[in-house]
Amino acid sequence: MEELLNIILGGLLIGGIYSLISMGMSLQYGVAKVLNIAHGEFLMFGAFITFAMQQAGINPLLTIIVVGPTMFIAGFILYRTVFTTIRVRSPNPGVFEGNGLLAAFGLYFVVQNIAVLIWGSTPYSYRYLTTSWDVGGADIFANRLVAALFAIAIGVLFYLFLKSTRSGKAIRASAQDAPTAGLMGVNINFVLSLCFGFGAAMAGIAGSLFSLCYAINTTMGLQQTLLAIVIVTLGGLGSIPGSFIGGFILGIIGTAVSYWQPGLVVASYYVIFVILLLVRPKGLMGK
Repeated sequence: MEELLNIILGGLLIGGIYSLISMGMSLQYGVAKVLNIAHGEFLMFGAFITFAMQQAGINPLLTIIVVGPTMFIAGFILYRTVFTTIRVRSPNPGVFEGNGLLAAFGLYFVVQNIAVLIWGSTPYSYRYLTTSWDVGGADIFANRLVAALFAIAIGVLFYLFLKSTRSGKAIRASAQDAPTAGLMGVNINFVLSLCFGFGAAMAGIAGSLFSLCYAINTTMGLQQTLLAIVIVTLGGLGSIPGSFIGGFILGIIGTAVSYWQPGLVVASYYVIFVILLLVRPKGLMGK
C-alpha cells in the first residue's frame, strides 16, 4: 500500500507539470497546426531564466510573471513572422504542416545551440522548499507539491479562459474549422499566433516549475517535446482537457514503471504512443 501511494502521489505531482507542457503543445499542434519540435526549448529557456533570476536572489515562483510573458511574446512573434509566412505560401494544409515541421526542426537546433553557448552543457540545480512530509508512508516534498498546485491552477484558469471569453471562443472555433471561423469574422492570423504564444508561455512556465524540483540542462528540451507529443496523442489532438488529464495519467504510469525498472520509463511512453495510434488514434477525448 505504501508503494502504491508513493506511485499515485508521485505521479500526480509530476503529472501537473506534464499537463502544462502538453496543453501548450496541444495549442500549437492541435490549433495552430505546427508540430513544434522546438516546444521543449521554450521550457528549457524558461527553466534557465528562472535559475538565473534565482541566483540573483529572486524567489523562483515570482519569476513566472517574467517567464510567462517573455515566452508568450517570443512565440507570438515567431508564429506571426515565420509560420504565418509558411502557411500563407503553402498550397494546402498538408504542405503547411510538413514545411512547418521542417522549420521547427531548424528552430530547435538554433535555440539549443544558443543555449549551449550561454550556459554550456553542465546540469544546474538549486535548493528550494526542501521540506517533506510523510503521508501514509509516502514522502511528499514541498517543492513538488507547490509546482503541481501552480501547474493545476494555471491549467484550470486557462481552461476557463477558453470556455468563458470571446478570445477563447475564437480559439475553439479556429481549432474546429479555421476557414469557417475566418468567414465568421475571426482574425485567423492573430488567433493562431495567439495560440502559439500561449503554448510557448505554458512551456516556459512549466520550465520554471520543473526547475524547482529537478536539475536542468540545455539538452533537456527534446525529451520534454516527445513526452508532450505522447500526452497530446493520449488526451486527443486539440483537446485541452484531454491534454490536462493525459499529463496526470502519464505521470502515474511513468512513476509506476520507474519503481519496477527506471531504465524503461521513456520506452514505456513510446509503447503507449504506438498502442494509441493503433487502437484509439483520436485519443481519450478526441473528436
